[in-house]
Amino acid sequence: MNAPSPPSPALVQRVAALVADARRILCVTGAGVSAESGLPTYRGVGGIYDGENTGDGMTIEEALSGPVFRRRPEITWRYLLEIERACRGAVPNAAHEVLARWSNCTRPPAEVWVLTQNVDGLHSAAGSQNLIEIHGDLHRLRCTSCPWRARVQNYEQLSALPCCVDCGALLRPEVVLFEEMLPESPTQQLQAQLTLGFDLVFSIGTSSQFPYIVQPVVMAKHQGLPTVEINPHETTISSLVDLRLACSAGATLRAIDQALSEEG
Repeated sequence: MNAPSPPSPALVQRVAALVADARRILCVTGAGVSAESGLPTYRGVGGIYDGENTGDGMTIEEALSGPVFRRRPEITWRYLLEIERACRGAVPNAAHEVLARWSNCTRPPAEVWVLTQNVDGLHSAAGSQNLIEIHGDLHRLRCTSCPWRARVQNYEQLSALPCCVDCGALLRPEVVLFEEMLPESPTQQLQAQLTLGFDLVFSIGTSSQFPYIVQPVVMAKHQGLPTVEINPHETTISSLVDLRLACSAGATLRAIDQALSEEG
C-alpha cells in the first residue's frame, strides 16, 4: 500500500485559518489516529482479523458482543486479552499530542473537544482534557456484580477469565461491546456539547460508520458551518465535508498546528 501523500500546504493554510477563527471546535477521532501509534485494528488492512473468523468460528464482532459475553464470557475475554496484548506499550503520537495541546487551550484560542471511538486511552494519556470516550477505555475494569472498579496499565496479570477481588464475580472492561447500548454518561455529555454548538467540526481517522459519529458533521453541514475530514481513505462523509485532506492524521495535524504557530 502506498504511503499517504503529505498534506497540501494550501489546504493546511485554509484549515489553519478556520481553526484560528473558531471558538468551539469538535474533533471526532477513530482508529486511524491510533494506528499511527502502531495499534492494529481488529479488522481491515493490517488488522488482527482481516476478513477471517476467530479460532472459535465466530466473526470478531460476534466474539466481542454483549450476547456472547453473557453466554460465553471466556470467548470474549480471549479476544479482549489478545487485542490488549497486541496494543501493549503503545504511546501517544503526534495527532494525540496536537489535539491534547488544543484541548488545553494553549493553541488555538478556542474551546476544543475530542470525541473518540477509540478505547486505547491514548487521548487521555496525551493529556486531552475535554474528552468524550464514547466507547469507553479498555484499561478501566469493573465488576459485573459489585461496585469494584480499577484502572490497569495492562492485562499482563489478568487470568483468562478475570474475577473481582472483592466478591469473586466476573470482571469486564468498561467498553461498549457489539450489540450493547452506549453508556449514558458520555452520551449525555456529547448531546450537551452538541446543544451548545460548535463552529468547526473535524473528522479524523474514522470511517464514520456509526450514526452518532456522523451526526456532528451532518449537523454542522446543515447549519452552514465548516467541516474538515483528515483521512487517507474515502469514507461515508467524504462527499459531505467542506475540506478533505487525504493524509495521515499525525502529519496533517502537526502541519496545521505549525501553521497556527506561525500565524500567532
